[in-house]
Amino acid sequence: MRVLRPAMLLIPTLMLGACSASLTAIPEATNSQIGELPESVASMAAPNQDLRSARLRSEDGCYWYRHAGPVETTLLPLRTVDGRPICARSA
Repeated sequence: MRVLRPAMLLIPTLMLGACSASLTAIPEATNSQIGELPESVASMAAPNQDLRSARLRSEDGCYWYRHAGPVETTLLPLRTVDGRPICARSA
């Protein structure tokens, strides 16, 4: 019974640790262009997207922006009003 007691304390501790918030930030992509968003892209973008953080990623040729949600901050594809991703070339 004494052997099980430490294990009974370890398991809940590990389970609670898995629920903790991640402290790592979104890494800046080294192969993305950050700068002025072309006016044609800004005019196509749906509202409620952070155009100041939008960047063109060379991996897929599409624009992505930083979305700060209530739980985490993540990169999301920049989309048009009808939900299509905005890309410089077809992915």
